[in-house]
Amino acid sequence: MAFIDEANFFVKAGDGGNGCVSFRREKYVPRGGPNGGDGGRGGSVIIECSTRLQSLIDFRYRSHFKAKRGTHGMGKDMHGRKGNDCLMTVPVGSIIKDSETGEVLADLCNAGDRFVAARGGKGGLGNRHFASGTNRTPRIATKGTEGEERWLRIELKLLADVGLVGLPNAGKSTLLSRLSAANPKVASYPFTTLEPQLGVLHLQHKESCIIADIPGLIEGAHEGVGLGSTFLRHIERTRILLHILDASSEQAMDDFLVVEKELQSYKEELLLKTRLLVLNKIDIVSPETVQQLRTEFSELGIETLPIAGLTGEGIDSIKLWIADVLEQLEDLNSVQPDTNAEDRQQLAVSENSNEGE
Repeated sequence: MAFIDEANFFVKAGDGGNGCVSFRREKYVPRGGPNGGDGGRGGSVIIECSTRLQSLIDFRYRSHFKAKRGTHGMGKDMHGRKGNDCLMTVPVGSIIKDSETGEVLADLCNAGDRFVAARGGKGGLGNRHFASGTNRTPRIATKGTEGEERWLRIELKLLADVGLVGLPNAGKSTLLSRLSAANPKVASYPFTTLEPQLGVLHLQHKESCIIADIPGLIEGAHEGVGLGSTFLRHIERTRILLHILDASSEQAMDDFLVVEKELQSYKEELLLKTRLLVLNKIDIVSPETVQQLRTEFSELGIETLPIAGLTGEGIDSIKLWIADVLEQLEDLNSVQPDTNAEDRQQLAVSENSNEGE
């Protein structure tokens, strides 16, 4: 199945139903008066994020989402029914933008978060609202208002605990297959990974974590060279970055600097994440070469861990390191307040107030 991480789509909320002009007509009630009911409110288009989805593949087959309109009011003070809402489900980590202006309208980071993409129109008023002492037989009613409609853009930033970055053919896919049950394409040529791959790392006595393998970065990736600019955003929300470096390369230090430069050029905040430099392919180089690389990076204050993805050497050490770092980050987050709680509460209050209109 193809991986889709951005799409344009159209939303149209339901129009409000029209108010009714009606008068009470019953035997022995010669002057029953107006009894036209109000029109129902149109349904809204609501976007909800769910952990069940990992891609925007559904937007390839459907790009228009419309809610039902409210029904018209009727006589005998019968109000029209509210139109059914259109509920859209998107993956966690989706960003909703205005297609024309590019303005960010919603950032859905938690399962269950909701965003009203288009609000339904209000129902019209029946003629009973216009009765007065001077006009006891009003023959007017208002029409329902039109529901909102607009083009939106959705972009997906994967929510993963660990992100794998590095030059093409550094061994990221091999490492992912070692750390999880994922089965990415592995070959001896560059750019075998053309889209982000996810895997689940099962940790002993701890919760599992998600690993994202990002397609290989090359020089100029942040400007659109190669595949970098398309998928670099998927590492923005990772908690840990594993920089995979080919230890067998004759210019290992230059390779390291290329990736570091691309991360900094794309977004400097990426360099502030907890990171580990993984020296891969140590099974095809001498121990002296590995030790020399570790010494050079140690002098720069960079932590390294040698592994051989093909043979599995050092994989257990990576798992232990990831588990320890995640535990430290969770302890740190437990001390900090939830900054999104207030925003979610305001959104819930806003939705409740709109339903009561």
